[in-house]
Amino acid sequence: MPKKRHKPEEIVSKLQQADVLISQSQDIADVIHQIGVSEVDPPDF
Repeated sequence: MPKKRHKPEEIVSKLQQADVLISQSQDIADVIHQIGVSEVDPPDF
C-alpha cells in the first residue's frame, strides 16, 4: 500500500490547526490525534 502524500496546502492547514490548538493549552499528543497525523519517533543513529 503506497504512503499518502499530503499536498502543501494540506500541510499548512494542519500546522495552522495545530498552532491554534496548542495556543489553547492543549496537550501535544491530543493535538496530534485531533489533526489526524501520526507521531514519529526520531531514528536511532
